[in-house]
Amino acid sequence: MTTVGLLYPGQAAEDDFPRIEVMLDSDIRVPLFHTEADEDSRTVEALRAAGAPERLAAGVEELRMAGAESLVWASTGGSFAFGWDGGHEQIASLARAAGLPASSASFAFVHAVRELGASRVAVAASYPEDLAALFAGFLESGGIEVTATRGGGLIKASDAAAADLELLKELAVAGDHPDAEVVVLPDNALHTAAHVPELEELVGKPVLTANQVAVWEGLRLADRRIWAPTLGTLFATREPPLGAAEPRGIEVRE
Repeated sequence: MTTVGLLYPGQAAEDDFPRIEVMLDSDIRVPLFHTEADEDSRTVEALRAAGAPERLAAGVEELRMAGAESLVWASTGGSFAFGWDGGHEQIASLARAAGLPASSASFAFVHAVRELGASRVAVAASYPEDLAALFAGFLESGGIEVTATRGGGLIKASDAAAADLELLKELAVAGDHPDAEVVVLPDNALHTAAHVPELEELVGKPVLTANQVAVWEGLRLADRRIWAPTLGTLFATREPPLGAAEPRGIEVRE
């Protein structure tokens, strides 16, 4: 049994995670703790408030009791809003509080792009343009070239949670760029778990989505590799050569 603990702000697309657990069809559990979110709208100030240390710490003990082997802050906006250095400080604080390897959805995207052997991405965000640009800057701080950035203008998490497959397709196609090797949809409020292969077929390249990469990141930190192509190319990559070192997130153990 491998258990990945997830911290998730509010309640938007949290039902993606039990769906992913079923799709993995293995001895993997992804228990989730809901952290507080003061408001539905996504602004830099609101995202930073959602990612405050005391809010993340609130769910740590519950997830430890659930047997979590790694911990992921499953909020892309609530991590990239702090910038690259601030994002590192955020997950270092979380790792110290949990005594577990920890990361966030924003860093998960960086690691997932590297896992795919890619270096150029297109950001197809549901966020307003200013937040989409902030996320693109975060990826660039991680050494990833962003060939195009497009914001979908959805200010509220509830609006993103209500998005159907057609809107996801519109986001992916509109945000794609010929030079991009991967298309990235960074919003954890979007229901994407059931649609990644279809989106990949539509754009003809790997697609990374926030809830997908959050679970993958937790498994990576727990040193667990699994083949699950129904969750997209990220879960269908080759096994690493024996003895090969993989990049890890922040790890602090008591």
